[in-house]
Amino acid sequence: MDVQTRELRYFVAVAEELHFGRAAQRLGIAQPPLSRAIRLLEQRMGLTLLDRTSRGVRLTAAGEVFLAEGRVALDAVAAAVRRARRAAATTPRLVLALKPGSDAGLLQPILDRYAATPDAVPVDLAFSVGERAAMVRDGRADLALLHRPQNDLSGLDSDDLHVEGQVVVLPDGHPLTARTEVSMADLRGVTQPRWPESRPEVTGHLVTDTDQLLQLVRLGRMVAVLPESIRDRLPPGTVSRPVFDAEQATLVIAWHRESTSRQVAAFIRAATSVKTELNQV
Repeated sequence: MDVQTRELRYFVAVAEELHFGRAAQRLGIAQPPLSRAIRLLEQRMGLTLLDRTSRGVRLTAAGEVFLAEGRVALDAVAAAVRRARRAAATTPRLVLALKPGSDAGLLQPILDRYAATPDAVPVDLAFSVGERAAMVRDGRADLALLHRPQNDLSGLDSDDLHVEGQVVVLPDGHPLTARTEVSMADLRGVTQPRWPESRPEVTGHLVTDTDQLLQLVRLGRMVAVLPESIRDRLPPGTVSRPVFDAEQATLVIAWHRESTSRQVAAFIRAATSVKTELNQV
């Protein structure tokens, strides 16, 4: 059975608002045709997606599933449109999403190597702390520099570029500063940060940039496990100690797993060749 994108948009709006009037206003249509469209969709599917009572509207079990899957489908359609429009552009370009200062010194060599390849196109840099992976998933970017295990890489393919150990950043005077190294067990129960792009299971105080994070550490509000290269940027009032059993921090080049772009493939080859050469030095 074919479900039209319009019907999905209608259902998602009603399911999120749980009110036909507000959903109709949000969609810019009248309420009667919206109600009819949802009824026809339910009839064709042979399911009840919404329970309508005098007290309001609520989702059935089937409706909960259809809402979650419908959001994914609409996001996929929007991403496909963005990628198709960029592919059809008169002057093709690549968009690389990255966090400022997070490239481990590899960005310029990679850009230079890619620029030297046949048919290279201009590369636009899109700086973001909290949306890099999302930008690749939804078609706003072609590639991203991300970190494992910090970032959620679901829906993406990736190649490793740089691996380093991790340290815990502590405020001066913290009891753990008396040690030469610590373990992850030592940090159990201690407030730690959660980034906007953290994996779903990560909990903690939400932070949106490194400067904010280091300020909170300096004030004694939290501690943070970060790649050891952060040592070069620690502000006064903070210290670091190696975390000997922390998972290594890995800088990766990531792209959408459904990508068929020749330019994306060429950029990935340039990035991995730079990594290989540096590892041989």
